[in-house]
Amino acid sequence: MSARKGLFCLGAAVLLPVTFIARATENFASPETNFAPLGRLIITQFVTAPFPHPARAQGHRYHDLFFSAAEHYSDRTVALFIPRGFRETGRIDFIVHFHGWSNTVAGTLEQFKLVEQLAASGKNAVLLVPQGPRNALDSFGGKLEDTNGFRAFMNEAVEKLRASGALARTNFEIGRIILSGHSGGYHVMAAILDHGGLSEKIREAWLFDALYGGTENFVAWQKAENGRLLDIYTDHGGTKEESQNLMASFKTNGVGFFAAEDTGTSLENLRTNRLIFLHSDMAHNDVVAKRKTFEQFLQSSCLQNR
Repeated sequence: MSARKGLFCLGAAVLLPVTFIARATENFASPETNFAPLGRLIITQFVTAPFPHPARAQGHRYHDLFFSAAEHYSDRTVALFIPRGFRETGRIDFIVHFHGWSNTVAGTLEQFKLVEQLAASGKNAVLLVPQGPRNALDSFGGKLEDTNGFRAFMNEAVEKLRASGALARTNFEIGRIILSGHSGGYHVMAAILDHGGLSEKIREAWLFDALYGGTENFVAWQKAENGRLLDIYTDHGGTKEESQNLMASFKTNGVGFFAAEDTGTSLENLRTNRLIFLHSDMAHNDVVAKRKTFEQFLQSSCLQNR
């Protein structure tokens, strides 16, 4: 991975996300129909989606593997999910989730149960899942890493919702935003927090075994916005050292934080702390859904109930 401005670790060499091939098979023909009992899923195309992007116009090489632009960097797909019972106001809160390596939008929804966990949480927010590098070993976030690229993306999300007919009212604005990412999703999150254009609206950032780098961007955003930063890390996912380094840095500088085993914490612990580190004995690909961690983060978040 080439170094990008503002994307580096504190006191450690940059680590690459562990390569875990997604288990999802994408064997369901109509995700919109599959999730209908839980709410309204919209699969659409965004002009402001991460790809295509000039930096991947010639594809991307990772070691001896080549990922062509046509197959891996031309998909503009974005999923939007509105949970059943969504309460319409003049402001819509969003959770934006970024998948890791070797995955797709459909695969991410199936594998990590994001729709089911949002529905079960009772929270009043819209979920967005943009297509990153499609089935590629790559963490680059395309246009969402450009200056103000995230602002443009969110503005288009609002317009798509207004035009969809899924909501009764169209005179709403962007409310609170939560960024969520698994594994290689950290890269685009760090860029968004640094120069995406909506830092003041981003209230929380969730790293699911994803703190490989961009650490200074996460720390700077958290300090400037008093944001809620949650980092769940594993022993073998490649994020343990950086997570421990960050905790050590906070400790040295007198910054308070909460640290515990993921099985030994409570919703109250999650609600009442702004910097949270959870060590887990789960496998890298299990940290989002196996113990319903995404749902727990939602339940303890700043989002309103439906």
